[in-house]
Amino acid sequence: MDLAYIPSPSRGVVYLGPIPLRGYAFCIIIGVFVAVWLGSRRWVARGGVKTTVADIAVWAVPFGLLGGRLYHVITDYELYFGKGKDWVGAFKVWDGGLGIWGAVALGALGAWIGCRRRGIPLPAYADAVAPGIAIAQGIGRWGNWFNQELYGGPTKLPWALEIDPAHRPAATPDIGLYHPTFLYESLWDILVVALLVLWADKRFKLGHGRAFALYVAAYCVGRGWIEHMRVDYAHHILGLRLNDWTAIIVFLAAVTYIVVSARLRPGRETVVEPAAEQTDAEPQSDAGAVAGGERPAPDAAAEAAAPHDEAVADDPANAPGAEAAKPAAEKTAEAAKPAAAEKTAEASDTEPSKKA
Repeated sequence: MDLAYIPSPSRGVVYLGPIPLRGYAFCIIIGVFVAVWLGSRRWVARGGVKTTVADIAVWAVPFGLLGGRLYHVITDYELYFGKGKDWVGAFKVWDGGLGIWGAVALGALGAWIGCRRRGIPLPAYADAVAPGIAIAQGIGRWGNWFNQELYGGPTKLPWALEIDPAHRPAATPDIGLYHPTFLYESLWDILVVALLVLWADKRFKLGHGRAFALYVAAYCVGRGWIEHMRVDYAHHILGLRLNDWTAIIVFLAAVTYIVVSARLRPGRETVVEPAAEQTDAEPQSDAGAVAGGERPAPDAAAEAAAPHDEAVADDPANAPGAEAAKPAAEKTAEAAKPAAAEKTAEASDTEPSKKA
């Protein structure tokens, strides 16, 4: 008798009238919202505009879903095409089947389009959203729990996952408990990958796409050993599952990028969004400047007039029109001189008679 195990949900969908509400879809939606929220906070901290991450996600998320589905259908084509198969199932995303490799690759293409439209460097954007993507993957993995898929081999561990008979492997129909590989990957993505990227980015000031490359490399390490535990059907090459080979190749590419990028472009970008820099550079209004204890910049005409006004106050002769008034004043003074002389002479003639 098994004393402890993780039960699986009896069904992965509930209906609100005619509308199906699927657990798999809800996990993906919640993950996207968390990734955008955390990415926005990190983008603003780097000097970007708050709404930029969400605006670019409008491009990245649909491309990512399309890429994830394409990778799954291409690598597991025999599930949908061939004798006795229904090719329409290739479009039923809600039944599960999103390859993370295709989701990241095509999602990056969508992000590149969004970044290009806003004049933003893609590596800087990728660095900002990297830990959020890891957390989104960890949340999205719970969709596999709702669908009872992508589990490991049989186990008696107390955290074993109970799988209903309809979802068990054909080779072990009588065994009900299996490794919860969805849970292993969820914990790896959130507690290892996301936290590692957050710590390393803060400690080493990663830039130019190196935080994103670290996320990719760390994810590949976990995906490698977790993929090896799974028992669902997969193509094998030289004894390894296809996704193991993919993880190895992508890991090496990510590490190479970190090393080469650190040599060619050390440090971190100083400007991640030119629009944010232009907004910060706009001058304050006069009212805001006065309220902040700063006087508005004086007008150029006022500055030019100020010395002139001071000169007029010190010497009225410097006033406008003073030079033009000087000749008239001189003529008036000349005309007054004979009259003044005559009055003086008359006064001199009158004084002796008075004395006499």
